[in-house]
Amino acid sequence: MRTVISEPFSLDPVTLAMVSQRSCDKSHESQRLIQAAFLKNELLKNHSDGEITAIIACMYPTTINQGSYVIQEGTSGTQAYVLEEGWLEVTVKGQKLLTVEPEDMFGELALLYHCTNTYSVSAQTDSKLWVIDSKSYQAILMQRGLSRLSHSMELLSSVPVLQSLPEDAIMKMSDLVEQTHYSEGDYIIRQGTTGDTCYIISKGQVIVTENNPGHKEIVLSKLTERHWFGEKALWGEDIRTMNVVAAGAVTCLVINGQTFKDIVDGFVFDRSHEQQNQEIQSDKDCAVLQSSTLSDFHIICTLAAGEFGHIDLVQLKNNVKCLFAMRVLKKKLILDHGQREHVQREGRILMETHCPFIVRLYKTFVDPECLYILTEACLGGDLCSLLKDNGYLDECSTRFYTACVVEALTFLHCRGVVYRDVKPENVVLDEHGYAKLIGSRCLKKVDVGKKTWTFCGTVGYMSPEIILKKGHSISTDVWSLGIFVFELLSGGLPFCGSDQLRILTASICGIDQIDFPKNISKIASSLIKKLCRSNPSERLGSLRNGAKDIQKHKWFEGFNWDRLCKRTLNPPVIPKVKPPLDGSACGHYTEDSVELCTNWDEF
Repeated sequence: MRTVISEPFSLDPVTLAMVSQRSCDKSHESQRLIQAAFLKNELLKNHSDGEITAIIACMYPTTINQGSYVIQEGTSGTQAYVLEEGWLEVTVKGQKLLTVEPEDMFGELALLYHCTNTYSVSAQTDSKLWVIDSKSYQAILMQRGLSRLSHSMELLSSVPVLQSLPEDAIMKMSDLVEQTHYSEGDYIIRQGTTGDTCYIISKGQVIVTENNPGHKEIVLSKLTERHWFGEKALWGEDIRTMNVVAAGAVTCLVINGQTFKDIVDGFVFDRSHEQQNQEIQSDKDCAVLQSSTLSDFHIICTLAAGEFGHIDLVQLKNNVKCLFAMRVLKKKLILDHGQREHVQREGRILMETHCPFIVRLYKTFVDPECLYILTEACLGGDLCSLLKDNGYLDECSTRFYTACVVEALTFLHCRGVVYRDVKPENVVLDEHGYAKLIGSRCLKKVDVGKKTWTFCGTVGYMSPEIILKKGHSISTDVWSLGIFVFELLSGGLPFCGSDQLRILTASICGIDQIDFPKNISKIASSLIKKLCRSNPSERLGSLRNGAKDIQKHKWFEGFNWDRLCKRTLNPPVIPKVKPPLDGSACGHYTEDSVELCTNWDEF
């Protein structure tokens, strides 16, 4: 399946001003109708009430005359619609599919990314619709997500027992805390009961009281926003010595004692693994390439075609035993698709990535028309091809390839890099049968304590937080890893079908709604379900020692990780790689205006 990457989006003052200006007055009846349409929609109903209200506020009206098209098959769009008055018809290749009636919504996939419409929508009567465009939709969700994250982290950082935690631990905790609402007179804590939760007041105020034997309840104090109570319970169950009562409507962030223990006891990421996973690359290849120019390479054959160009198998003129892959990308196509920033990121990250489980990028050349990216040649094929040949893989093979991907992700995550497109198609085998992640435009460095909002990855492998634009970080790769394991063991995806919208909504519903094939063992099912938890911070590998928790899962029991890193384990398959015959080079690159590309910002 094709990788989808929406154009880069930033929440700058101009965009914010644009969104605020688009706020449009609506009658009470119109608001009710639009809200009902959202709550019927399988994708958008998963947003919070506040998010839906903010999106509805930005929707604006439009009218369409009878016989006109709202959407035409084969075009791309950036808007979603709610019908208020009239009657529309949906057709595919001229055949009627269904009727759109008032209170129905359509076109919502265009809010996520620029997709080609697979159907037409035409007006059978003069009609009135409400419209939301993708920029406003993205801006609203990003603004609310950033505000929510900032507010939660600020509140958590104000609690003395949490102030010693690093910023990334606070961020994880902000994902795990629950927001709980109380009404006037509700007892949040009762004296004499036991509890293991701490509360931080987000909105409103509470009264702290004490029961004295034979006396009435005595008011001790009042606490308002940003105050906390019950923090002793974080260290173990605590007998409450006072009452805490809501004085009006109150919202609290609630931290569970076990959550706190999970984060504090073992949050420090085991970075010793980082050194173990560092490739001490014989600089044999690097030395050979150091002074090479583009004209030093002979083209042997074309290995594959891609979205923006193709990949050639090449060899050095003066050393025919050294084989490399050359990605030839057309700059105009990259720019036309708004992918310049993503290609730049990929290049910058891969130039600094020297890991035995990630395809190495050696050098880049540029001319007025093309970008030439020289990488390691892994000629054993990808895991997608292996799956097609075999239907599915056995547990032993799946375990080996999954371990290779875990090592690659660990390397990236240690450096704050999120991959965002783990799938069999992006995992290739080298001549020895070891698996490596290939480069991807989805690569991005995300600072500690931060998130990113780009809709990015492959439908079917995407995590719920990417689909719902809640902001994501390295935990999204853990979700994709779980889908990867499921696919290798079963030969199919848990969330699949011909309708992308249904795949996305099924992904949001989660892995627990899926019936696992019988050939996936209970232990493997356990691993997949722990990797694919809907809450990013609850996923195996997202807490305690990161990847160490994945390695310790029972499914990996007996697997020798040290031998894997030393490349002394026997792979499941040794690819039959036929070296090209001497003198089989079939072309070369022209040297006109070619330069060594050393600064990705210049591209």
